[in-house]
Parts: sequence; C-alpha cells; structure tokens
Amino acid sequence: MNRLENKVAVITGGADGLGRAAAIKFAAEGAQVIIWDMNEEKARLTVAEIEAEGGKAFFAKVNTASYYDVDVATQEAVGRFGRIDILINNAGITRDASIKKMTPEMWQQVIDVNLTGVFNCAKCISAGMVEKGYGRIINTSSVVALYGNFGQSNYVATKAGVIGLTKTLARELGRKGVTVNAVAPGFIATEMVKKMPENVLKSMEEKVPLGRLGTPDEIAAVYLFLSSDEASYINGATISVDGGITI
Repeated sequence: MNRLENKVAVITGGADGLGRAAAIKFAAEGAQVIIWDMNEEKARLTVAEIEAEGGKAFFAKVNTASYYDVDVATQEAVGRFGRIDILINNAGITRDASIKKMTPEMWQQVIDVNLTGVFNCAKCISAGMVEKGYGRIINTSSVVALYGNFGQSNYVATKAGVIGLTKTLARELGRKGVTVNAVAPGFIATEMVKKMPENVLKSMEEKVPLGRLGTPDEIAAVYLFLSSDEASYINGATISVDGGITI
C-alpha cells in the first residue's frame, strides 16, 4: 500500500533516530524523500539504504536554524522536484543543565534549532503548499512539553512552543488546504538512548504503563498517518505517542 505515492516529503533531522525511521518508512510508501541534516555521513548512509530498497531519496546539508539556509534549500527542492507536499519538522538538539548551570549559549542553541528551525521550515515551505492548495506539516514536540523535566528548561520550552506554534499554524493554514499537527514522543529507544546505563533504561521502562520503551518505527508510523490522506480531517492536534506515560 503506497499511501504517499508521488508525494514529495522533506524530513529534517532525517539522518538518524526518528528522522531516519521516518525517511525509510516514507520512501517505502512511495514518497520522494528529501533529507535535511547537518550530519552528511549518516544522511548519505540513510539515502543509500533507501535506494538499495528501491526507494527515492535526496540529501541536502541544511542548518534549519538559519532562515537563509532553509530558504535556499526550499527553492532548490522545489526547482528539482516541482513542489513539497509534506514537511516533517523533526530536527532537534539538547543542551541539558539545571537553570543554575545553564548558560545563555546553551539556552539559545536549543531555541534556535528546536523552535526557530520549525518556524523557518514552516514559513518557507508552507508558501508553496498554500499555492498548490495542499500540504501536510508535522512538528515534533515531546511529552516533556506537557509535564516538564528537570534540567531541560530550554528543551521543554521549545517543545511546548512547538505545540503552540502548531495550533496557530493550523488555524492560519487549514482553510488553505494545509493541515498542521504535532507528535509528542515519550521514551523512545533510539541508538543514543539505548547506550544509557541498564539501570536508567529499566527505570524509564517502569514509568511507562506499557512497560517498555517505544521504537523509532512507532513514531514514524504516526508521522506517516498524519501525512496521509487518511488524516485529512486532523488539524491542530498534538498526538502523544508515549505508551501511556502522560496518563
């Protein structure tokens, strides 16, 4: 079932983690995938994996925190593929520290990528979507936006901001044929998370009603659903994919 046949999808942070899982899944569903990332080595490995399975993928090195970078990359993508149908705002970073130890630089770095980057991509890409009368924008938030998290004031602020931005864009763009939604992952077993000490992983699992961590594929499946025509009447929603941790 090719739910994204002939669709063009930009996935930020698509070289690794949740973005990589989404890129692979979207390509398997028929989309032309454009990966925007700063990690060229991992991005090209993801592209090669997609192409080996018969999918279509393209990589561009883009710093989403830079409006100029995003504007240029958007024009290049539209010039090459004709349009962008789907935007997955997945790129994100952490610079964790308590408020006492957090520097202004640590705060600003996370704001620039996790929140300003989402704005940059949505602004540049939504214009073409509105012109075509069709688009899907999915922004990655986090369950910590809903309940806070010690030592992550910068990260939590951005992920809460993403939810507010999502609702506002949904109001502005919905009548233009563009839906905007957010996904709030819980504890997900990315390669980075799996390298944590076993006792920490066990503690994380015990907090989840399902008794386990989620997988990148489970998040990518929600990205895929929200990007498909099956989700055509979902707009402005934040979907928690967390095994019930926010209950």
